Amino acid sequence: MLSAPRENTRYFLIVEPIVEAIHLKKRFGNLVAVDDVSFEVFPGECFGILGPNGAGKTSTIRMIYGFSPMTDGSLKVFGLDISQNMRAGKARIGVCQQENNLDPDLTVLQNLEVFARYFDIPLREAHERARSLLQFMALDHRRETKAIELSGGMMRRLVLARALINNPELLILDEPTTGLDPQSRHQVWESLEQLRADGLTILLTTHYMDEASRLCDRLLIMDGGHILVQGKPSDLIQEYIGHGIIEVNEPTPTLRSYLQTLNLQYEDTGHRLIIYSEGSGSLYQEIRNNYCKGGCLMRMATLEDVFLKLTGRELKE
Repeated sequence: MLSAPRENTRYFLIVEPIVEAIHLKKRFGNLVAVDDVSFEVFPGECFGILGPNGAGKTSTIRMIYGFSPMTDGSLKVFGLDISQNMRAGKARIGVCQQENNLDPDLTVLQNLEVFARYFDIPLREAHERARSLLQFMALDHRRETKAIELSGGMMRRLVLARALINNPELLILDEPTTGLDPQSRHQVWESLEQLRADGLTILLTTHYMDEASRLCDRLLIMDGGHILVQGKPSDLIQEYIGHGIIEVNEPTPTLRSYLQTLNLQYEDTGHRLIIYSEGSGSLYQEIRNNYCKGGCLMRMATLEDVFLKLTGRELKE
C-alpha cells in the first residue's frame, strides 16, 4: 500500500529532448563538415544554430531530418534513433529548406495540396489545412496564383506553410529569411513567434543575428564543424562581451596607448577600435573629449558582437 506523500516532498518533471545529438560527426571524403557536435533541443523552444559559411550548420540539420546519414555519433529525434526510425521521424518533422523548391506549374493552393499527399493526408483534409495555412501566412488572396508569379517574400512564406502541412511537432528552418526585404522578414518572424507561442518546437539556422536574438530561446555558434559556445543569447552577450560597446573610427596611437593602461579588452581592425566597456559613460566621455577625432559612438552589446569575436571578422568562403 502506497503511503501519502509528505508535505515537503518535491516532484521534478523530467522533460525529454525532442532532439538529442551526441558526438555527432559528418564527413564528405576527407572533409570533416561536422566534428563532435553535441546539443539538445527541448519541447516548445526555438533553438538556433549559427555560424559562418561552411561552419557545418546545414550538414547538421540535414542529418536530423534524415536527408544525410551521419558518419558517427548518436542522434535521437523524439527519443528514436534516427538511423533506425527515419520514416517515423520524418512524419513528425516539417522542413523549410534554403531553396524555394516549389512547383512552378502549380498554384499556391495546389503546391500545398500535392505536398500533403506525401503524408497520406486525405484530399478534403489537405484542402482545409492548406486554406488555413494560407490564411495564417497572409497568402489566401493569392491561392490561385502560380507559384512562379509570387514575390520572393511570398515564396518563402509559402515554403514555410508547406513545411507545416503535416502538423509537425518539430519545425526545421534552414536560413528561412535569407534574401528577403525587411518587411518580408518581419512577416516571417511574426508567424514563427506565433508558432512558438502555440508550443511548436523550432530548430533554426540563420546568418541574421537580430533574427536569432529575437526568436531563439537558446542557440549554439559553430565554426569549422565544431561548437564554440552555446546558451541563451543574453547570457552569451554578457559572458563574452559585457554590457556596452564603444566604437572609435580612425583611432590615434595615443588612444591605443591610453587603452593599454586601462587593461581593457578591445579589437583593433586598423581603421576602427571596438572597445568592450561595460557601459561606462565616463569612459566614453573621456574618449570622445580627448581621443576621438574620426567619430565615436557608444551602444549596447549585441549577439553579432559575440559572433564576430568568436568566429573572426575575415570572410570565410
